[in-house]
Amino acid sequence: MTVRTIGIGIAGDAEKVVRSITGSPCEAAVLAYTQDDRITLPKRPGIAIRVCEDPAGALVADLVNGRIDAGIRGTLPANTTLSALKAACGVQRLERAALLETADGTLFFLAPVGVDEGWEIGEKIELARKAQALAVRLGLRAKIGVLSGGRSGDIGRHPAVDRSLADAELIARMTGGSHYEILIEDAVQDCGVIIAPDGISGNLIFRTLVFLGSGRGHGAPVLNIGRTFVDTSRATPDYANAIRLADILLK
Repeated sequence: MTVRTIGIGIAGDAEKVVRSITGSPCEAAVLAYTQDDRITLPKRPGIAIRVCEDPAGALVADLVNGRIDAGIRGTLPANTTLSALKAACGVQRLERAALLETADGTLFFLAPVGVDEGWEIGEKIELARKAQALAVRLGLRAKIGVLSGGRSGDIGRHPAVDRSLADAELIARMTGGSHYEILIEDAVQDCGVIIAPDGISGNLIFRTLVFLGSGRGHGAPVLNIGRTFVDTSRATPDYANAIRLADILLK
């Protein structure tokens, strides 16, 4: 059986990434990309390190050229890494959906999660459909829950709320999902995919759940590049979940 290889980037917090690599029980081999030649990994089969001047560029190039089978950003800078990924894959923007877990163990995909993502109705429809396909692959609920900035009874209180409600109704209709208004607590109980009103609110939901609400983040797969790449936050406590997710996606 061919052993797949997952690449992961190391910039700051090297110890956290090293700990994640050594503690992750995945079947794939793991190759770490870093600029720091002082970093060491345990000498055991399936774990290796590549020291290079441009870790983000090398990780992306190896992914696109097939030298590795999946990539994880790890602690590499977001702007540098994601810009390199967009350029190498020939896309103007990246579509991501974060796999999140509540404190009671409920898993769901959330999108958009980047502050520059999901500002158009068409973008959110595409995110919903692609995230739904991924949710089905992972055995999560297929239902799509669309959030807005208020309840239906709030119409007329502010133009932005009215627009958010109308947009969510349209997105739900176009994707076969349900409009949960602002009731994310209900949507999470029913749906494997949650669509936030925009990338800013999606990013806030992610950060509130993971960093304040005792939830967990498993990484955010990129949905529109034809390669397996899991984006991560540098503030994440560890990357074992992201490594495990990439390993699952390679199967």
